[in-house]
Amino acid sequence: MPQQGNIFNVQRFTIHDGPGMRTELFLKGCPLRCEWCSNPEGLKTYIQPGVYKSKCISHKNCGACEEVCPEPDVLKFVKGKISSIDRDKCVNCLACYDACPSEAIKQWGKMMTVDECMKIIRKDRGYYERSGGGVTVSGGEPLLQSDFVTELFKVCKEEGISTCFESTLYVKWEEIEKVLPFTDLVISDLKHMDTNIHKKYTGVQNERILENMKMLVKKGYELILRIPVIPGVNDDMKNIGDTADFILQELDGRVRTLQLLSFMRLGEEKYQSLDMPYKMAGIKVNRKLFQKHVEQLAKYFNERGIHCLVGTKEKE
Repeated sequence: MPQQGNIFNVQRFTIHDGPGMRTELFLKGCPLRCEWCSNPEGLKTYIQPGVYKSKCISHKNCGACEEVCPEPDVLKFVKGKISSIDRDKCVNCLACYDACPSEAIKQWGKMMTVDECMKIIRKDRGYYERSGGGVTVSGGEPLLQSDFVTELFKVCKEEGISTCFESTLYVKWEEIEKVLPFTDLVISDLKHMDTNIHKKYTGVQNERILENMKMLVKKGYELILRIPVIPGVNDDMKNIGDTADFILQELDGRVRTLQLLSFMRLGEEKYQSLDMPYKMAGIKVNRKLFQKHVEQLAKYFNERGIHCLVGTKEKE
């Protein structure tokens, strides 16, 4: 049986997750629960329905979703329009998605074979060659599906296409090791250097992540590291200094680029579609002042000899 991956988005012509123009595949499932995550549809390992009530043409005019739902009282309606799903009762059969004529119910996740992915990837080969781009897999945590990523990257390398995975690195080293022979570049986050604070905001401690980073450097792999700069969480100079120390002392400064990603309230509508609370809703920042703050942090890293940029676009 051919390898399949559970993919919730395919983004073509992206310039944000690796050098050049890229095709990016987002894989479902993640062991972290970062409070600022902008892809909540990628957290669960299974395919899920999402609800967009503004698109519903009303229970009175349609009602197709309720007719096909195998469980009673799963779909919730407000003023005649679908508003939510009882996730404890929902069996994720996606019958409601198949029946909905207005895209008020969205399918988060789709099983795709390597061949199906390659048909999309090959369309963009000319862009990779002209821009120095390639294929990136992200998530979620793509290495929860490491066998699929390995097979996909193997085919990419056979066809001369550059590969990159963006990972939390909160996986066993054996899962990383499977993919490495077919990988050109690794992207990961340094969310916080204090393991207890890391756990408070992401749900896991950071020791495994840091050890995997050190192992990648030891084996000579090229790294792009990122800090999602979250106000009041990891933007204090104690954490920033500790991060610089780790890069210089534990990673021997061998990081291609450190990218600072300014906090933005992203993905709120997707949280609503999944009946999940958005924990960053209460954080309000002055965009201009915060951006200046992030630029000062980048200046600090550069002064310490770490190539640092604000944003995700790769620059030399």
